[in-house]
Amino acid sequence: MVIIKTQDEIEKIRIASTLAAQVLEMIEPHVQAGITTEELDDMCLDYIENEQKALSACLGYHGYPKCTCISINEVVCHGIPSKHKLRNGDIVNIDVTVLKDGFHGDTSRMFIVGETSLRNKKLCQCAQQSLYEAIKVVRPGENLTTIGEVIQKIADKAGFSIVRDYCGHGIGRDFHEEPTVLHFKNKHSLILQKGMIFTIEPMINAGTHHCKVSKKDGWTVKTADKQPSAQYEHTILVTDDGAEVLTLRSDENFDRFIHH
Repeated sequence: MVIIKTQDEIEKIRIASTLAAQVLEMIEPHVQAGITTEELDDMCLDYIENEQKALSACLGYHGYPKCTCISINEVVCHGIPSKHKLRNGDIVNIDVTVLKDGFHGDTSRMFIVGETSLRNKKLCQCAQQSLYEAIKVVRPGENLTTIGEVIQKIADKAGFSIVRDYCGHGIGRDFHEEPTVLHFKNKHSLILQKGMIFTIEPMINAGTHHCKVSKKDGWTVKTADKQPSAQYEHTILVTDDGAEVLTLRSDENFDRFIHH
């Protein structure tokens, strides 16, 4: 069942979402060649707990061992921070979910370490553009399926593929709620209503859409063909006449409010 949020719940999710966005703003200057993903994760946890007086929703979630997911190059999602050092040319997704006063805010973005290939840049741009164009269609009365259609067109045009095994989700008191938000053309019909809150988080692969989960740690998801993957994620509120991007960052050239 999709939960329509009350004004009080919306305000609390708005606060948690703002905090999640601020974590990504804080960490940006530290994403440099030579730093370990574990060091980045430690900085995020310290900031969330000591500066924001909040909690990391990922830490301990179904046994997950870290505060953030940091996914490099061919890692699609759920990369576990480790002693692995970032290198020049890496493309890196950092995914943060903050829990504040019982409510969640979830967001992720790509970082490019130094200089990378033109294809990697195009892949990151495609993931971000597909997220933005999908957000633009969100409004009451629109069908959830439109989100997948919009993303599919952009990925197809760029010659990339869309991950099908992982999707966006409703969010609020729980980390993952209804609805399931598919990022490819689908028939998962649901009419959007004011007060719904969910994530849109397309994962775009340079090669095949197929993925495999690490047997070693049970978390890390990689592309089946070891080609790179990129993802951007925002938490979105359906408003009276459009959408509000609850996790918008100050570095983004995109409107917080979409009006139709």
